[in-house]
Amino acid sequence: MGIFRNLLGAKDTPIKSNEDFWIWFQNNEKNFLKVIKNQGNIERDFFNKLSSKLNQLRDGYWFLAGMCDNNTAELILTADGVYKNIVFVEDLVNSAPKIDNWKFSALKPALDIKDVNISMGDLKFSQENLSFYSNDNSGLPDEIDITITYADYTEDLKEPITNGVYIFMDNYLGELNSVTTIDNMKVIGQVEAEKELIPIEKLKDYLNWRQKEFIEKYEGTRYNTENDSYNSLEATLNNGKPLLAIVNSTLLDWDSKASHPWILTIEIKYKGNENGMPDKETYELMNIFEDNIMLELKDSEGYLSIGRQTADGSREIYFACKDFRLPSKVLTKNQLDYRNRLNIDYDIYKDKYWKSFDRFKPDI
Repeated sequence: MGIFRNLLGAKDTPIKSNEDFWIWFQNNEKNFLKVIKNQGNIERDFFNKLSSKLNQLRDGYWFLAGMCDNNTAELILTADGVYKNIVFVEDLVNSAPKIDNWKFSALKPALDIKDVNISMGDLKFSQENLSFYSNDNSGLPDEIDITITYADYTEDLKEPITNGVYIFMDNYLGELNSVTTIDNMKVIGQVEAEKELIPIEKLKDYLNWRQKEFIEKYEGTRYNTENDSYNSLEATLNNGKPLLAIVNSTLLDWDSKASHPWILTIEIKYKGNENGMPDKETYELMNIFEDNIMLELKDSEGYLSIGRQTADGSREIYFACKDFRLPSKVLTKNQLDYRNRLNIDYDIYKDKYWKSFDRFKPDI
C-alpha cells in the first residue's frame, strides 16, 4: 500500500490559488535554480512547467528569468502591457514566500538608461540613437502625446523599429510607467521631426513632471451621479436590427473627465430573438448583474457608470474609472459567479477624454 500512496502523492495538484502556486514552486525551486544557473534547457525544464501552472491560475501571465548574481535567480512576472492583468501579477508576486537564492519581481522594472541597450537583429536601440519631443494639444491639455525619433529609421523597417522602441521604453521607464503614463506615442525618423529633439534620457523627468501636475490638478476629484439625467437612444444597425442605449448625459458633459481616465467595457453575449434582443429572463439577469457591479464599483469611490447599449445578441456596459486595479478584480470575480448563467467578457483601456463615447452625444 505504501507504493500506491507514494504514486498518488506524486500526482500534480491543480493550481487554484496563489498559495497553491507558491507551494508548487517551493517544491521545485532547487531544480529550477540549477537549470538557470547552469544554463540548462530552460525552456523545457523551467519555462514550460512554469507556464502550465500559471495558466491554471488565469490567462495573461508572462515571465522572464535570469541570474542577478552568482547565487540569486530572479523571476519577473509581467502582464505584457495588458491593463486588466496587472493587478493579478502584482498580487501573485506580493504573496510570494521568501525563498533563499530567489528574487521575485512584478512587472519589468525601470533600468538606468546606460544599461538599456536593445538589439533586434541588425537594429540597435539606445540613448545614442533615440530622441523625443512632446505634441501639445490645447483642446486635450492632460493628454501625454510624444513622438520618438530613431536615427536610422526607414519606412520598410517601420514595424520592427516600432517594436524595438516599445521594448526600449519598457526597460527604460519600467513596464508599469511605460503603459500607464503615456497616452499616445508615435515613432518616426529624425529627418521627419517637426520640433527640436530632446535627448531620450530626459523623458523620465518629463513624464514625472507631467504626472505630478496631473495628480495635483485632479487629486480628490469625486462625482455623485445621484441627480444626473439619462438619455434613451435608439439606432438601427446595418443588418436592420435595433440598438437601444441608455447613457448618463449629464456625466458626458462633465469638464473633469480626465480625472477618470480608465474605461471599463463589459460585454455580455446572449442568444437574441429575431430582433437581437434578450428574452425577459436574460434581460432581468443582466440587470441584476449590472446592479451588483455598481454596488462594488461606487461612483463616490471613483467608478462612474456611463451607461449601456443592447443590440444583436450583445449588451455592453461602460464605466469610467480613476483606477484599473479594482475593476479587474471585481469583473474577474463576477465572471466566476455568473459563469454558468451569463457569457461575460471585459476590457480596460485608457481614454482620458472619453472620446470612445462621442457616438452617444446628439451633436456629434
